[in-house]
Amino acid sequence: MTMRLGQWLLSLLALSLLAACGSQPEAPPATKDGPAMWRVQRGDLDATLFGTIHVLPDGIEWQTPAIRDAIAQSDRLVLEAADLQDEVKTLTLFEQMGRSPNLPPLEARVPEADKADLAAIVASGGTTTGLLSGYESWAAAMLLSSASQQALKISQDNGVEPALIATFKQAGKPIGGLETVERQFSAFDTLPESAQRRMLSQTVHEAKDMRGLYDRILKAWLKGDMDAIAREDQVGEQPDPLVEEAVLVARNRDWVKAIEPMKGRPFIAVGAGHLTGRDNLIGLLRAKGYTVTRVQ
Repeated sequence: MTMRLGQWLLSLLALSLLAACGSQPEAPPATKDGPAMWRVQRGDLDATLFGTIHVLPDGIEWQTPAIRDAIAQSDRLVLEAADLQDEVKTLTLFEQMGRSPNLPPLEARVPEADKADLAAIVASGGTTTGLLSGYESWAAAMLLSSASQQALKISQDNGVEPALIATFKQAGKPIGGLETVERQFSAFDTLPESAQRRMLSQTVHEAKDMRGLYDRILKAWLKGDMDAIAREDQVGEQPDPLVEEAVLVARNRDWVKAIEPMKGRPFIAVGAGHLTGRDNLIGLLRAKGYTVTRVQ
């Protein structure tokens, strides 16, 4: 099973570059179910694994009693990348890794049939193809995704990670990461140009239904409906295998390696998209002998 590019860009780092503005959409009502959460046990490790969504509208109530209890019982927070909340560092790395000299115009990197849609996305995001042409194709795809999401009126300020960070800081508990922001960007930066251009083109295609995609994922996430999130994989254009391997599967494998030496009761929070599909984190942990039990 694969994951659509739009889901990646909703669940990965790309949305940390989003500068949403304006009024927020009406928040969906809270559900009795709550986002999906698991208990992960092996040896001296008794962890909570929580699937997050990195950007949310204002007013979403997602912290159920079970989530608050798991947070209280945990001895530390482990995010995808602990340095992700350092906006200056993140944007500096993006500029360093995402730019290269003498790149072809952005319009020349997409098929002729996509050029009109590309222009529309760029215009709606308040930028120009000239400005984006200074970025490598993977970075331009991220910025295009952010531009197409402006109309969603969502923000990472309302996301799960800032709330978790504030709670654990207030409790005086340490905060770590499974990887670094640089590792996240390098997953894209090391892709061959052909794969980057396919990613760019697919970003243009999926921008047309970004509102619908986000609404469906948000509804499923609030209910803890991982099957519904997985079903999104079967809809629309499938991602390039090279992109899927580098951005999702290889990172999941690296995260298992990062979890293996852990002890105690960490609260591990990663994008929900990493917990479904081919070689997802839960399946990889079970293959390593961990007992993984759904608790919400």
